[in-house]
Amino acid sequence: MLIGVVGKANVGKSTFFKAMTLADVLIANYPFATIDPNKAFAFVRIDCVDTEFKVQCNPRFGSCIKHQRFVPVEVMDVAGLVPGAHLGKGMGLTFLDDLRQADAFVHVVDMAGSTNEKGEPVDPGSYDPANDIRFLEVELDMWVYGIITKGWEKTARALQQEKGAVVKALAKQLSGLNISEGLVEEVVKKLKLNLETPQEWTPEQIKELAVIMRKKSKPMIIAANKMDLPTADANLERIKKEFPDALIIPTSAEAELTLRQAAKAGLIEYLPGDADFTIKGNLSPKQTEALEYIRAVLKKYGNTGVQKVLNAAVFELLHYMAIFPGGMSKLADKDGNVLPDCFLLPPDSTALDFAAKIHTDLAKNFIAAMDVKTRRKIGRDTKLKNRDVVEILTSK
Repeated sequence: MLIGVVGKANVGKSTFFKAMTLADVLIANYPFATIDPNKAFAFVRIDCVDTEFKVQCNPRFGSCIKHQRFVPVEVMDVAGLVPGAHLGKGMGLTFLDDLRQADAFVHVVDMAGSTNEKGEPVDPGSYDPANDIRFLEVELDMWVYGIITKGWEKTARALQQEKGAVVKALAKQLSGLNISEGLVEEVVKKLKLNLETPQEWTPEQIKELAVIMRKKSKPMIIAANKMDLPTADANLERIKKEFPDALIIPTSAEAELTLRQAAKAGLIEYLPGDADFTIKGNLSPKQTEALEYIRAVLKKYGNTGVQKVLNAAVFELLHYMAIFPGGMSKLADKDGNVLPDCFLLPPDSTALDFAAKIHTDLAKNFIAAMDVKTRRKIGRDTKLKNRDVVEILTSK
């Protein structure tokens, strides 16, 4: 799974990325501070299952603090996009191609309206962030449209009267976007496109195909950033009404980054996603003032929103599940680590899918599985649920 962090230049994308990952990235107040895509691991936060077994887990990857499990997810920050990116403006095609493998997008928007359409700083409140939501959707849709139409006219003429071949050809055309043949068939049926005469599909029909394909294959959440600025509140309320179908979460990446760095330095006690923090170290008056300002942001919104955005992208947009390997007789591995692993699986994953995720040999020699919580045997086709603990039984 890969989550892409997108948006125009200078809206706080790199700050958001660093706040999620604490990766060493360039943060600068000018357009195109990021050129090459940055990749790192962030961590979704879930209630650990160890409390249900009255034990303390020992994760091999991520961490578990106060029974809050942090599970790694790969995220990528690409350079800021500009209007006309799908036409190559601002190296847009290069930046869009960087996003091909992403499973979902986090669109970071300057909700305070303090950057114009070019990503240049302006007076807060002087720019309408709704423009950024519209422009990015257009760029992504036209990007997919361009991929579909590249050489499509010639392909469509060659495939007329071959219904199955049309779907296969489209899926091949879009395979670089992780779009399956099944999704292509679903969308084509929804739009009632005639598979016998693909050469007669109109540009409007193909654009509609591209829009639906993009929304289904690359779902998007909006991180309404810079909510610590006074001009952001009114914009957020207006934009929620203007885009009622969008998943919009208020965030302050700057506040989250400050809290994570302070926690790392031992100055405060704070877990990503918490509604408050506790001061531990000796702070200067300036540090105390800055943290109290952030505390007011937390009180207003419940948290900084950064962890909430990541969790929502994984569990609400993509509907992934967290599944733990475990044994009926013991929950520890051969090294004594209790519940050392947690895997993120797509929706409708079965016990056999889980076995294959752990190791191909487990799937090859699969006999059955055990639901460790209920102590019941389950079959290979049993669909798993979030936070299940499963033991795989094999013939070897």
